[in-house]
Amino acid sequence: MPGDVMRSNRECKVREYENSAVCSRDSCAGEAVDVRIPLAAPALGACVARQSVALQPKILILSLPHGAAHQRAAKALREAFAVLRPDARVEVIDTLQHCTAWFRAYYNSYLIPLAIWPGLWRWIESRQHQSESTSPGWVYRRGAQPLFRYLRELAPDVVIATEVGTCELAALYKRESPANYLLVGLELMDFNRAWIQPEVDLFLTTHADLAAELVAEGASAAKVVTTGQPIDPVFASLPDRRTARHKLGIKQDAVQLLILFGGTGHGNPERILAEVARVQHPHEIVLVAGRNQRLEKRLRKLLGNLPRARVLGWVENMQEWMVASDLMISKPGGGTLTEGFACGLPMLAFDPLPGNEERTCRWIEKWGAGIWIQKPEDLAPKIESLLADPAQLADLRHKAGALARPNAARDAALAILELLSRKAQPPPSR
Repeated sequence: MPGDVMRSNRECKVREYENSAVCSRDSCAGEAVDVRIPLAAPALGACVARQSVALQPKILILSLPHGAAHQRAAKALREAFAVLRPDARVEVIDTLQHCTAWFRAYYNSYLIPLAIWPGLWRWIESRQHQSESTSPGWVYRRGAQPLFRYLRELAPDVVIATEVGTCELAALYKRESPANYLLVGLELMDFNRAWIQPEVDLFLTTHADLAAELVAEGASAAKVVTTGQPIDPVFASLPDRRTARHKLGIKQDAVQLLILFGGTGHGNPERILAEVARVQHPHEIVLVAGRNQRLEKRLRKLLGNLPRARVLGWVENMQEWMVASDLMISKPGGGTLTEGFACGLPMLAFDPLPGNEERTCRWIEKWGAGIWIQKPEDLAPKIESLLADPAQLADLRHKAGALARPNAARDAALAILELLSRKAQPPPSR
């Protein structure tokens, strides 16, 4: 990433919140905030109690089916609200299902150049990345009329957008209607200039460097809070490595490679397996095909009865497989990356999608939490060199673990509830 884009977080003042600071009315004044709230039940209870001004708040989370990150983050947030504010009415919707059919086709049309001409999509995406809007306003205005009706009928207190286009839609309706909801932009390793809409009341970012990008492009630092990407709370209570390996049937002294193809099962397994087969250092592999049953069958056929390999479909215990593994080979999806951080598992980023995932690869390398494999033929030599150098692999694992934010969903929910509490309180008397 060019130096003028990848700015140090020193350009954006960042400080650590203590338990009490997250509830302070003046805590966000004038600087972006990095929230890492220690587990302290009394402090959390007192903070949540102070949210009781707004009774039974209605919270709407706008998600998308593009990849799994949006849906997983939305689910994690919903679960966090259920714990912190069980009286809240929280709804998660597929935003596109509340838009016109032609708009859904338009919104999903990126799949065409992505499949046929990736270089074209890289160019289109790079233009969108630095534009004030990802699409013409009239397209959003006409295509989202069903969504706008839904917003009018629901009358939410808070709208949380998990993707930049959904943020633009919510901002547009708030701008052009009497709606008075709080709008939260939840950035999922996906900085885009179009996030910066004046109607957004709070930006939640995955890392201080992405917070710095938002501020550098014009977002108010007082609105930017770094909580990490919301992930399943199971990643906050991980088993130890020995226990996980025993449960999964992995030898304690084995080198375990975890190969992921995303929740929907995308990737080129032949190319990956051809490279892994070249690795001479003894190892075992587990391949997770996600919900793609065709890919699962394809993998089983490719591997045959290879004793050192296992093929899995969708797994509900990803945290155990990550804890038990030494190295992850995967597309650099934000959700997968964040879950890996929580487990101290570094990534060899392979075959990223043009645009955002390529930028994510640059962040991975900047943070020292993984390596971008830019040429397929480099995968085997890189695995070999890491397995032959335990100190280098240990350093990658340490740096990945340093980025862990297993309580990100709770921290994000608390930041949103604090904002809602401030809105509900009457202005000070003169």
